[in-house]
Formats: sequence, C-alpha cells, structure tokens
Amino acid sequence: MLSHVVKQWAIVRRTMMGLGIVAVASMSSAGSALAQAEANYPSRTITIVVPFPAGGTADLLPRLVAEKVRTMFDQTIIVDNKPGAGGNIGAESVSRATPDGYMLLNAPQLTFSVNHLLNPNLRFDPQALEPVSVLATYPTVLFGRATLPANNLAELIEYARANPDKINYASQGRGQIGHLTIEGIKLQAKIEMTHVPYRGSAPAINDLLGGQVDILADNLLAGLQHVESGKLKLLGVGSKERSAKFPQVPTFAEAVPGFYSDTWMAIAAPAGTPKAITKKLSEAIAKAIQSPDVRKRIEELQAEPFGSTPDQMAALIKESRDRWTPVITTANIKSD
Repeated sequence: MLSHVVKQWAIVRRTMMGLGIVAVASMSSAGSALAQAEANYPSRTITIVVPFPAGGTADLLPRLVAEKVRTMFDQTIIVDNKPGAGGNIGAESVSRATPDGYMLLNAPQLTFSVNHLLNPNLRFDPQALEPVSVLATYPTVLFGRATLPANNLAELIEYARANPDKINYASQGRGQIGHLTIEGIKLQAKIEMTHVPYRGSAPAINDLLGGQVDILADNLLAGLQHVESGKLKLLGVGSKERSAKFPQVPTFAEAVPGFYSDTWMAIAAPAGTPKAITKKLSEAIAKAIQSPDVRKRIEELQAEPFGSTPDQMAALIKESRDRWTPVITTANIKSD
C-alpha cells in the first residue's frame, strides 16, 4: 500500500515538474517575442490620433514631425483626426489601444495634466498615458480690443478694480487654457470679470474685433495679424521672459508676480507601452524637430520647438497639474 502511494506521488511530482517546465518555457517564449517586437519596432504603420479638427496647431505640429520620422523609420505614419467631446473621444480611443507603439495621441497639455478635474466623468484615465515627447511650447498671450482703456495687464487690473464686473472676457470654451489663464489672474489679482465662453478661437476673435468682448487669452498666432494691423492690443505674455517679437509687452508676472501661462503639444502612448518603444519614438521626434526646416516651420507657428524626453514630458505634466489644479478647484471650473 505504501509503495503504491509513493509511486502515485512520484507520478504527480513528475507531472507538476513538467507543467512547470512548460510554463517557464511559455513565459520565456513570450518574453523573447516581446523583446523581438521591441527591437524590430516599428515594423508596420503608426497612427497618430489628433483629437481635434484638421488645420489647427494640434494638427499641424504632428504632421510636420511625422513626415521626418517616417523617413527615419521607413514606415508609413498616418495622422488621424478624431474630434469631439473637447478632445476626449480621440484621447479615449488611444487609451484603449494595444500598448505596442502603433497608436499614439497628439494633444495639448491640459489633456494630460488636469483633464480628469475638468471632466470628472471621463471613462478613461488620461494620467495613465505614457509620455513620449513634447513637440513644442508656446506662451499664452492676452489680447484686448483696440478701444480698451488699458495698454497692459497692470493697467487692465487697475481698470477692473475701478470698474467691477464691467470687463467681459472671451475664451475658447470652458476649461480651455484661455479660461484658466484669466481665472488665474482674477484669483491672484483679486478682481472680477465676466466670462463669455465660445466654441473655439475664431468666433472669440471675431467678437473681440467687433468690441462685443473686451479681452481674450489665447496663443499669439490666433490674433497676431490683428495686433500687427492695430485692430487688437497685446496686453501681456505668459512666458517667463518677454517676447522677442514684442519686447515692449510685459509678462504676466510683471503685474501678477509668479504667474505664468503657456501650453504645449505632445505625443503620448497607451498605458503599458514598453519604455524601449517610447524612448525610440522620443529620440526620433527630437531628431526630426532639430532639423532646420521643421524648426523654422514650428517657429512660424509662433511656437518654440522642443522634442523632449519622456521624463521631461512627465515633469511638465506635473508642473501643469500643480499650476492649474488650484485655479480649477477654487473657481469650480468644468469643461463644456
């Protein structure tokens, strides 16, 4: 009886050992396949999802970079516009994609830093996306109607204090960078202004030109031609240094100490994308942005070429979250 039990245990032991060997072999095979896939990346078409309509900065920047990276990788790169829900339809589609580097997202900073605060009912976690590269940065600027009785931000603040609730400010929409910027100025300068949200920069600029609203915070490109023609005033810039193009225009911080506002456009990948792949992508993007023709085109968009590492992008996400979270929570801001 005892010998029979010993024999049975020996059979079970050999079976378990065999299964263990198979499991280890399977794991080894899977690991080898993953390593090979990473080494061979990219071996097929890459898609960059832009969650906004064609034609804007969010669309133009990745197209400029994609053309250069395509030749480096010798693979097709498609830029696919998926607008809707303030950019969240396209962002969600990428968040749910296979994390293999073949589906990427190009979006502005707020998508990665405070989207979950502005849109508390999101069905995905934008903070889980893997940083790849910040393509370019550009400061927020403050435009004023031509007849506004203020020529810079300091004078605007004085006018607002003397005329409570008489200033109407436009934005590209609730929760957009222009909205957050002016709410941040209001909080720190302790002034009141009335928000008039629009759906995009174009209608906001049109009403600013017509005098229906008084000020608008946006990127310089949005109103540059109107500043140059004298139809709009440039009241301030959100960068840490004055603009080389408009050195006479003060920074926001000269009127509101410590206050800055900029934005940036960046590429990210689904959560879990291997670091080797995000590193390979970021290095290719940086090389593309360093090329003179791409740099020149980005600068023509009134942006500063960057081409960051994933770690640099992660640091900028944190900086953006730290900057805008107090504004969002204090002013109780939610997106449209």
